[in-house]
Amino acid sequence: MFASRRTLLAAALSTAFAVAAPLAQAADAPITIMVGGINKIIYLPAKLTEALGYFKDEGLNVELQSQPAGVDAENQLIAGAVQGVVGFYDHTIDLQSKGKEIEAIAVFCKVPGEVELVSTKASATFKSMANAKGMTLGVTGLGSSTEFLTRYLADRAGIASKDYSLLPVGAGNTFVAAMKQDRIQGGMTTEPTVSQMLKTGDAKVLVDLRTESGTQAAIGGLYPAASLYVQNEWANAHKEQAAKLAHAFARTMAYIQTHSAEQITELVPRDYYGSDKALYVEALKASLPMFTADGKMPAGGPETVLKVLAAYKPQVKSKNIDLSKTYTNAFLTAKP
Repeated sequence: MFASRRTLLAAALSTAFAVAAPLAQAADAPITIMVGGINKIIYLPAKLTEALGYFKDEGLNVELQSQPAGVDAENQLIAGAVQGVVGFYDHTIDLQSKGKEIEAIAVFCKVPGEVELVSTKASATFKSMANAKGMTLGVTGLGSSTEFLTRYLADRAGIASKDYSLLPVGAGNTFVAAMKQDRIQGGMTTEPTVSQMLKTGDAKVLVDLRTESGTQAAIGGLYPAASLYVQNEWANAHKEQAAKLAHAFARTMAYIQTHSAEQITELVPRDYYGSDKALYVEALKASLPMFTADGKMPAGGPETVLKVLAAYKPQVKSKNIDLSKTYTNAFLTAKP
């Protein structure tokens, strides 16, 4: 009987340790971060932090992976396949409305950095979002931040969702092809695709969310966007690693503020700009003002994002959302 009790005790301890294992991840264990389109300038801090060696300086073993649409990256996070996502902050609010607790621990952009483009073919009659009726608008993916923003811009212009169509076309080359083929008449995308399409003359700017003034005019406030977000449970169980990640990204944000677009471009992979390095530099110059200086959440930003999502998502209402659980600056000030 004594032996059987020892067997039962050993089995119980084994089960307990197995359950605790994910929370007791070693300090030097690999951290996988999924980026919602790693070559987009809005997500540049991810690759730049790696290139500058800031992850290694913090003693972190970080692997960056790319996923074209942020909504797919968040699914990887919820499934536990990755520890963090570089994507738009608005997903933390959307996911909380679905019972998932996700928080941004470093914020890269105080504005979306997105641009609603209109094809040159359609520009004669499609001069503002008020003309979107009957149009097909491109987004990276359904459930993505580009969908959230597109719907809000149309709604604010008085265009009901039934009066236009959304088509998921991804980003980069697939977005360009969709507009050239007239499968979409307008669409939301980021740099360097924006500068590329303006240079070729295939598109014109309809709504510019790359600057604070443009975002204030279109949305009514700052819209914190690109950020590093993790599951709240993971952050609470890995406070040291979370602080080291936040510190690494904060150093990168400071680097961006103190270096030129030309200097930064020298650190990115060659395939980010291909055969037109000058175009990439110009696109980066146009984007630099959108970045935060310290990785912290801009004041009033979460409230603006909640307002945008609440405009067309019935489950996303202020009474249902605790914004304090969707972001934290604590890891930026914590000693790792």
